[in-house]
Amino acid sequence: MKYVNKGIRKKDSMSLVTGKPVYTDDLVMKDALIIKLLRSPYAHAIITDINIEIALKVPQVVAIYTYKDVPNNRFTMAGQTYPEPSPYDRLILDKHLRYVGDVVAIVAAESEDAVDKALKLIKVKYEILTPLLDFTKALDNEIIIHPEDNWKALCEVGADNHRNLCASDSTSEGDIAKAFNESDVILTRTYHTKANQQATMETFRAFAYKDIYGRLNVVSSTQVTFHVRRILSNALGIPKAQINVIKPRIGGGFGSKQTAVCEVYPAFVTLMTGRPSKIVFSREENQIASSPRHEMKITIKIGATKDGHIKAIDLYTLSNTGAYGEHGPTTVGLSGHKSIPLYSKIEAFKFSYDVVYTNVMSAGAYRGYGATQGIFALESIIDELAAKLNINPIVLRQINMTSQGDVMKAYYNETANSCALDKCLNKCIEMMDWNSKYPRVVINNHKVRGVGCALAMQGSSISNVDVASVAIKVNDDGFYSLMIGASDMGTGCDTILAQMAADCLLCDVDDIVVYGVNTDTSPYDSGSYASSTTYLTGMAVVKTCQKLIKQIKDYAAIILNANLDDLDFNGRIIKDLKSNNFITLKDLANMAMCNNNNSLYACESHSSKVSPPPFMVGMAEVEVDLETGKIDMINYKAVVDCGTVINPNLARIQTEGGIVQGIGMALFEDVLYTKDGKVKTNSFMQYKIPTRQDIGQIEVDFESSYEPTGPFGAKSIGEIVINTPSPAIANAIYNACNVRIRELPITPEKVFMELKKANE
Repeated sequence: MKYVNKGIRKKDSMSLVTGKPVYTDDLVMKDALIIKLLRSPYAHAIITDINIEIALKVPQVVAIYTYKDVPNNRFTMAGQTYPEPSPYDRLILDKHLRYVGDVVAIVAAESEDAVDKALKLIKVKYEILTPLLDFTKALDNEIIIHPEDNWKALCEVGADNHRNLCASDSTSEGDIAKAFNESDVILTRTYHTKANQQATMETFRAFAYKDIYGRLNVVSSTQVTFHVRRILSNALGIPKAQINVIKPRIGGGFGSKQTAVCEVYPAFVTLMTGRPSKIVFSREENQIASSPRHEMKITIKIGATKDGHIKAIDLYTLSNTGAYGEHGPTTVGLSGHKSIPLYSKIEAFKFSYDVVYTNVMSAGAYRGYGATQGIFALESIIDELAAKLNINPIVLRQINMTSQGDVMKAYYNETANSCALDKCLNKCIEMMDWNSKYPRVVINNHKVRGVGCALAMQGSSISNVDVASVAIKVNDDGFYSLMIGASDMGTGCDTILAQMAADCLLCDVDDIVVYGVNTDTSPYDSGSYASSTTYLTGMAVVKTCQKLIKQIKDYAAIILNANLDDLDFNGRIIKDLKSNNFITLKDLANMAMCNNNNSLYACESHSSKVSPPPFMVGMAEVEVDLETGKIDMINYKAVVDCGTVINPNLARIQTEGGIVQGIGMALFEDVLYTKDGKVKTNSFMQYKIPTRQDIGQIEVDFESSYEPTGPFGAKSIGEIVINTPSPAIANAIYNACNVRIRELPITPEKVFMELKKANE
């Protein structure tokens, strides 16, 4: 392999570092209307009257729209494969407002000053309703978030909007009661993970225009280009054939742009006015009206024998979907199905959940997608169990963790055909120098350091659901065009897919020209989420290249008057091994431009019946100030098994970035509300994300397995990398000072109060 497993520079790197106009707002036409949204000041209210007459008189204001002007079509903003598991519970504009920041009106004008002035002149009367802010009290509460009759769910997910229930389910295997009865030690603990913001550098934004055929074109910073087309069709009530969605470069997504948070507003304005329009969320809007991680409370009951064999796990998740149900029914499943299978040697498990509506900002997809919350809980209780059994937590994991060939019952009975978790753990022990640091090292009379460990797994696409497609054509002179439907959101998938294509076609990676997503011209792809691109789209690349090589040989056989079986293709020349006659790919491609009946073009799709999990081990070293509770990150070591590493440079960056986000989740990040339901953390002054000074030294390495169903043996890496920091840091803090914090983020105040209790 010439390019796979090599650190090839990203194809768009020079454009990005030199500031070329590649992002959504760089591409907007100069005469586009500027859109801003009037938002609800109340967490729960009904609009009883809205007056826009004065606001419409502001010079340069072109249009103002309210709930009276929009279609009565319920839809979901969740970018998921049809039929979406997320309920159809939204309108473009609704008189029933369900959180502080819910949209009241759309204002479009020719200048930003005019929009701002008009927003202040819209007069709204509200019937203020009692908000439901505590998700632990939401189920069967007398306050109903979605009483409407046209609420609907396309999939059976256990939803009942009149109970504030967005989803509910329970699965189990084995005799759970018997397994607990035979356990020597049983622990039950509850862990609480708060909502987190993805905090992308590029906020939500999109613009729309009509092309020369009168079709609606929407340019959006999105991870789910094809899904956005369907969402807009559902919301606007127009055929998909009248909509084209285009994705330029994306300034970060991390799952937030798997929800179509903003696209419907410029689409609606352009549809109504015929004029180009754009919307760019402010940072405050990104903080108060976006799609953060689902807040969850996870209760785990675990049973084990005194020698450390885990016999049973019972996990229940209560998830807060907020005002709307985007990704509510799907994120919650990962909290159990991608945590419990880390310990596949258990005799029985039970996993159940409820997802509830409340009057806070709607949650959505965030890197890790529910597995992050579940792994924090499970990997925390594993350490608590180890302490109860007086067993080293590393040893407890080695006894019970999943290994190559295990059937993972809680992971849909898939077999771990590629699992180097044991090698990852051994390497991470060495990198951290665990044995000399565990459990703690005293620095001085008030500072102590501790180390903590956590395991993680994720998935590689959604089995039996996701679809990836690519198309490749041979151009004159013999270079290739690679057309993909997957959205490169900064991860480098355009480069990685080109690397695979180059090795398959035996050409230079610079001979592969990659085209980004345009729903009119790109082959269908579910989108860049669920850790799918390298694994799923990569296999589509392999299949397409195989098909294209056959076409090249078929055409060469005609020209050379040779048998197909006698031809050899080395990337540049097609040679008849019997006669030694040959033709270059360049000449073949140019000949195909004249008097030819063979199109040197191939398109293939790929869907997988399995979702092979990548595995990871993370270890944290923290320093705790016993007088103040202050926590400092010292070191973080991580080893990842993502199968064959396609591009080590990009994989390393992915891992380091995910770890930093995980450190933020563990120690800093928290979406906080007032007692009235208003977001307090509405800027980066209040919502703290880690800086370079907060993360200590991060060291990353890889242990390769070989995944037989993946391209070149590859699995995913995008999401798993965020999953270990929270539990590893929580465990390190406990080992340092015997304080167990079960709610994220773990702040100095929480540690100090627990230390104070222990000393009383």
